[in-house]
Amino acid sequence: MITTSYMNGHMTESDGRGGVEANQEEPQQWHREMAVDCPGDLGARTLPVRRSAQLERIRQHQEDRRRKEEEGRNRQELDLTASIRLKKLSQNPKVGIDNPTFDPIEGPGGPGPSCKLEELLMSLKQVQHCLSDGQSQEDVELVLQLVQKTDFQKAFNIHNAVAQHMNRPSPPFPHTDRAQGLAHEVQSMVHNSQHTEGLELNTLLSSPHVQAVLLAHDCVAEQEMQLEPLTPDPCEALTQWGGETVKIVRMEKARDIPLGATVRNDMDSVVISRIVKGGAAERSGLLHEGDEVLEINGVEIRGKDVNEVFDILAEMHGTLTFILIPSSQNKPPPIKETVVHVKAHFDYDPSDDPYVPCRELGLCFQKGDILHIISQDDPNWWQAYRDGDEDNQPLAGLVPGKSFQQQREAMKQTIEEDKEPEKSGKLWCAKKNKKKRKKLLYNIKQNDDNDSEEILTYEEMALYHQPANRKRPIALIGPPNCGQNDLRQRLLSSQPDRFGGAVPHTTRNRRDVEVSGRDYHFVSRQAFDMDATAGKFIESGEFEKNLYGTSTDSVRQLINMGKICLLCLHTQSLKTLRSSDLKPYIIFIAPPSQERLRALLTKESKNPKPEELRDIIEKAREMEQNFGHLFDAAIVNTDQDKAYQELLRLINKLDTEPQWVPSSWLR
Repeated sequence: MITTSYMNGHMTESDGRGGVEANQEEPQQWHREMAVDCPGDLGARTLPVRRSAQLERIRQHQEDRRRKEEEGRNRQELDLTASIRLKKLSQNPKVGIDNPTFDPIEGPGGPGPSCKLEELLMSLKQVQHCLSDGQSQEDVELVLQLVQKTDFQKAFNIHNAVAQHMNRPSPPFPHTDRAQGLAHEVQSMVHNSQHTEGLELNTLLSSPHVQAVLLAHDCVAEQEMQLEPLTPDPCEALTQWGGETVKIVRMEKARDIPLGATVRNDMDSVVISRIVKGGAAERSGLLHEGDEVLEINGVEIRGKDVNEVFDILAEMHGTLTFILIPSSQNKPPPIKETVVHVKAHFDYDPSDDPYVPCRELGLCFQKGDILHIISQDDPNWWQAYRDGDEDNQPLAGLVPGKSFQQQREAMKQTIEEDKEPEKSGKLWCAKKNKKKRKKLLYNIKQNDDNDSEEILTYEEMALYHQPANRKRPIALIGPPNCGQNDLRQRLLSSQPDRFGGAVPHTTRNRRDVEVSGRDYHFVSRQAFDMDATAGKFIESGEFEKNLYGTSTDSVRQLINMGKICLLCLHTQSLKTLRSSDLKPYIIFIAPPSQERLRALLTKESKNPKPEELRDIIEKAREMEQNFGHLFDAAIVNTDQDKAYQELLRLINKLDTEPQWVPSSWLR
């Protein structure tokens, strides 16, 4: 089993007690399960195998039973020479009618199943002439027509080539790797021989050329015969031990492959609590949850604490023999689980989680990480890999299940709400901004700023590669004065054939220089309200008593032209955009540090106050906290040129690499 603590698939330092932190304030009972594996740097020294008398009796019983079975099989073998039918066939091998069609054809590699096309045609014509039935002759004629077709002849040639390759004899295996030593023994035997043959043999074996050939043979044969030691196949057997039915499991435990199992104490018993994907236990299929461990390699386990089991197994590797009491739980046969890919919408650190059943196997992740869920057998604790860490993470890690995470987050919110003091009068004291501002119209139920009704856990994802003729729209999100509008305008100006902006709708009157459909879609207020009620606008607002909005149809029209639509949106519009069929790619433009932000705005002839800079940074933090799970990428705008190049790189990557998108988009 495991001997080192695994955190996120990487080994961590421990205090010698199974990876449990030496924190006296934290009670030991938080670790209800203990991961007991054998990593590569430990287990270099094997414990002496001290077999108990009971185990020896079991082994002796198994050997006796195996020997009796082999003797029974030997008695049941047929004596082929005693068969009367075989004797008759050997006396008269030419009984029956010779059919030249089925004679084996000699090929370059010896007799084989291949034959030439001409021979096949000749045989079919011979069969056709021998038949007297007209219907049979017509059938053979159809076969002849098939054989004469070009496609059949090509397939026939391919068949012959494969058959000839498959029929080649395998290379000979050397009988010995000491031919030179045998030659010396023969020479010593015939050295004093008076026979002419012996003298000639001695002269031949003594020649330098023969000695060189024998030496080369031995070198090659030595490499051929140095077979890798056979790894015993995992096996199990049931027998009786002390009045109980026990299971003996023998499996191989490599140093670089953890066993992948956790154990817990149940009174004085040590019980397998969990089988972790990716370990030797899961691959063998012989250890099961609920099995009680009695002995491992002759060392008695019952009555020991899980930390003692950890220390015992710390130095074991190679062949491990378990004596187990099988679990009494009747589990259905295992089914092949489908891997589910999810995007995490929250941060998780198992070292801060008192509920994780095995802290050593907890998988740390951040909001936005892609997790590959490979097992949901335990609905509360899934087993998963982080995307990109599969090769460095030998064992699957434990992550909170969706329902479990939702339940405890709901409980946490309830406790926090109960602790909040009364805030009566706060709304009455709110300051009013007398400045004229743009009034945005949103559906409050669909665009809640803080998503208070929704507990974010995971979102199922799938890989999607955008078609060449249907580009994904790019939505730039960020607080004011962070440069997203400048980046958008720079892309539109530098590559107008590639990028475009959606034509907005408005209810104001058209000016003389404006063209409907190019500058704006000019509509009546009644038509605008009807479209807004139907949910056709990604976002809309009112400015100087006129309504403005960006519709999904305008974005779709630009996509159908083969262009990339660039949008600068408010965060409240993201849910509407993502619920459409446009498959947007959302990039968050984040502000740099306060000093760097001041320098950037000064270049633009702006002189922001310190409180304005703090408001921008605080607004960016709130946007990331409340809507960060909707972002596909983030760019910190420390320099306008570098931010532009990074933005262009992300957009170009959509053409060359598949991206993770919500699986609901592809259904």
